[in-house]
Amino acid sequence: MTVKQLTVGLIGAGRIGRLHAHHVTRRLSHARLLAVADACAEAAESCARECGIPRFCSDYREILADPQIKAVLICSPTDTHAQLVQEAARSGKHIFCEKPLALDLETIDRALATVEQAGVKLQTGFNRRFDANFRRVRRAVEQGEIGLPLMLHITSRDPTPPPAAYLRASGGLFLDMTIHDFDMARFLLGSEVEEVFALAHNLNEPEIALAGDVAHAAVMLRFTNGTIATISNSRRARYGYDQRIELFGSEGSIAIDNAYPNTAVISDHHGVRRDLPLHFFMERYTESFAAELQAFVDAVLSDQPVPVSGYDGRAPVAIALAAQRSLQEHRPVCLREVN
Repeated sequence: MTVKQLTVGLIGAGRIGRLHAHHVTRRLSHARLLAVADACAEAAESCARECGIPRFCSDYREILADPQIKAVLICSPTDTHAQLVQEAARSGKHIFCEKPLALDLETIDRALATVEQAGVKLQTGFNRRFDANFRRVRRAVEQGEIGLPLMLHITSRDPTPPPAAYLRASGGLFLDMTIHDFDMARFLLGSEVEEVFALAHNLNEPEIALAGDVAHAAVMLRFTNGTIATISNSRRARYGYDQRIELFGSEGSIAIDNAYPNTAVISDHHGVRRDLPLHFFMERYTESFAAELQAFVDAVLSDQPVPVSGYDGRAPVAIALAAQRSLQEHRPVCLREVN
């Protein structure tokens, strides 16, 4: 019996592109990465050499024109995502695209319409949905283990901010960082956001202020099912990557803690202490990145719906835009105002 295999092209050989390349070439037996493209030819060549990819190029159109390649992974800069999604769809390729699909809803809607017209699959790269800890919280909701969800709190803080050049092109904290938490809140609660209120500041982060972004934010979400969620964000947590969730329900609660490199706890006359959390998302979410690609490959090969749709890519952008307006206008903003 012949085992089906999905042939894939990678567009973008930066940090996340290389991570996906490693997973496809080393962990996904039903996928074969045939080519990698990056505007920087040296980056494409280095990625190809490192991961044993047969071909590299600086022009992504070579990948889209290759009839052997049936799917593409879009890991290029954010401002290129929507255009590449449309071009890939018109080329008949199935698409995995990193978040966000774009920084405005009109551009996303045009891309989604092109995907639908082409009849190809599009999965948005929200890897945290595939983390075992977060999936356990979702299962608790689905199975009624904590009763009716009442209050959700998400803590999401990075160890260090990205470079100023990245911040200026990222769309801002809500579209770049909090977008993961907006998606996670929707995923865990199985409901849609109807109202957003955001506060943020740049205390102790003058470089982030100069880049036109905010460093620390608190966002409150009201969902259509009545649940309230709060999100605490920071671009800099001195102690490492802080990723925690608590969901309080009518019959109990469920919480997940940070991931640590080991379980050792030292107790002495100075106090009780342990090592810092895993440093950043590459270490914390390694397994979830592999799992999301496996889910994409399985969906294409079995002709089933992808687990994170184009709409799932659109909805957090709408929430982020509402959060931006809330911050600017100092008031709660309903989603219908930005949709």
